[in-house]
Parts: sequence; C-alpha cells; structure tokens
Amino acid sequence: MARLKMDVMLERHPLAAPFRISGYLFDVGEGVLVTLSDGEHRGRGEGSGVYYLGDDQANMARELETHRTLIEAGISREELLTLMPPGGARNAVDCALWELEADQRRMPVWAIAGIGMPKPVITTFTLGADDPAKMADGARGYADAQAIKLKLTGDPDLDGARVRAVREARPDVWLGVDANQGFTIAELREMIPLFADSRVDLIEQPLKRGNEADLEGFHSPIPIAADESALVLADVEGMIGRFDVLNIKLDKCGGLTEALMMADRGKALGLDIMVGNMVGTSLAMAPAFILAQQCRVVDLDGPTFLARDRTPSIVYRDGTVWSGDEVWGPQDAAG
Repeated sequence: MARLKMDVMLERHPLAAPFRISGYLFDVGEGVLVTLSDGEHRGRGEGSGVYYLGDDQANMARELETHRTLIEAGISREELLTLMPPGGARNAVDCALWELEADQRRMPVWAIAGIGMPKPVITTFTLGADDPAKMADGARGYADAQAIKLKLTGDPDLDGARVRAVREARPDVWLGVDANQGFTIAELREMIPLFADSRVDLIEQPLKRGNEADLEGFHSPIPIAADESALVLADVEGMIGRFDVLNIKLDKCGGLTEALMMADRGKALGLDIMVGNMVGTSLAMAPAFILAQQCRVVDLDGPTFLARDRTPSIVYRDGTVWSGDEVWGPQDAAG
C-alpha cells in the first residue's frame, strides 16, 4: 500500500428538533470525518460512534490518533479489522478506504463490493418517543412514507397508546417498533397481543443487551430484531433461536467491510438482514445504502433529523432512499 495522509475533522450536526428514545434525548450529532489521500486520490468516511458504549467523539478522536502512524503507512481494509476495535473511528477509516479505492480504480464502490447496480429501496422513517397524539401527527406528516418505525420507552401503557395512535393515523404503512432495550421479557409478553392487533411488522431490541437468553423458547408472531444485542460479526451466531432479524449498523461493527461479512453470515444462518444507522449525514448513509441492497428492512433516515445535511446528499422520494456515486464514490462521479 502507498503511504497515505489522514485528515480528521470533528463535526457537530444539530438536529432540527430533539429526538427521544428509551433512556436518551438527542439534540445534536457529534462525529468524525476522516479523509485519506495518496496525493492524487482521496476517500472519505464519517463515523458517529455508539452512544450506549461510550464511543463518543472524544473516544473516536483518540482512536484515530492512536493508530494514525500505521494508517498513514498504508493499510488494507483487512488489516484494519485487526488494527482497530469496532466502532465509529474504524467505520470512518474503513469507509474512507473503500472510497479511496473507488477513486483509484475509477469504479463505484458497489462494483468493487461485488453488488449489482443499486436501486432505490424503501426506508423506514422514525418517530421519536412522544405524546401519542403528537406521534400520530408525525406519522401523518410522513405523507410519502411506506414504512414507519416508532421509538418506545418501556412504559407498557404509554407505549400501547403510542402504537394504537400511529396505526390509526396511518393504517396503510409497514409499522415497526423499537424499544431500545426498554422491556423485560414479562412486559414484552404483555405487549405482544397489542402489537399484533395494531399490525406491527417488527419488534426491534425489546430486551437489554445481555438478556438475550430470555428469548429462547419465546414465541412471537411478530419478527424480533437484534440491534444492541448484535454489534459485530462474532455476535451473529448467538442470535440463532432468539432473534429473527439482524440489524447491522456500520458504527457498531466498524465499517462496511465487517457489515458485509455480517450480512453474509446472517443470511447463511437463516436470519433476515436489516440495515440501520446512527444519526449522521448523507456521507454516513451512503456506505450503508450499499448494504441496503441486500436487506429485507432498511432504516436509513438519519439525515432527515438534521438541521442541515451535506451536499450532494442522498435522495428521499415516495418513501424510498437513493444514494448515487456523486455522494460517495470516485471523484469524477461528483463532477
């Protein structure tokens, strides 16, 4: 590998409005932007980190500086997997390496990854946990959405009212709920009939990470997805018999390279594949859009929560998301 120059920018991306999930309230996204250059070609990657693991902006910056010398000496994506731990910093470097190779070879990333020409895909649009009436208004506001996901907080009565209100407001959409580890197994068992009556299509991460064994032998008529319970490739085997869907996020697993490996392994084990995101700009969503081409469920609405996105940006239209090579790819694609 040729020697590289790494530039790191610390970024703040204010949200257009506060966003609430179980146990957290967000009003700004803080991330890192990594640019790698060989003197002629460049590649970029954005990392947002994993808030519930303490993988914040300061941690990502430390990781990048710790490994700067070896990264700049020239490193492959395969070598990066063992050099840096999974998380936002490795995600940023990994994605920068993908785009750098795309620029060097004058090929789109999807072609290098061996994935067919991408197509627009249906994405979920997420409603933060709020008053049920406000969430119903929000669902109606997503007029073009074909799929909506609700954030819940682990309060069975309030969460039940939220689900019923949104389903009544939007009887036409695919509907998912995300507890972000907010339920116990007893509360989940109590909520299942209500979710079924409201035609919920997916239950994401109902239990705390570490309590996955509680789902062994648990029958749910609605597929259950692992998010916080499945961070990296090594976690995938443990999903069998407990979850139906594997939610892959590039910030969790440390980049597109491991994300593609997780998808392959998950499918081989009979799991459906989902791609999700932390809050980030279009540059963070574009690599995940490559993975989305292989996914049953896509949740790539992060930029819609920002007060301002990057340009060029991904496109949301009629409930779908589309990312072209001009967003993330060889420089000539951006003109």
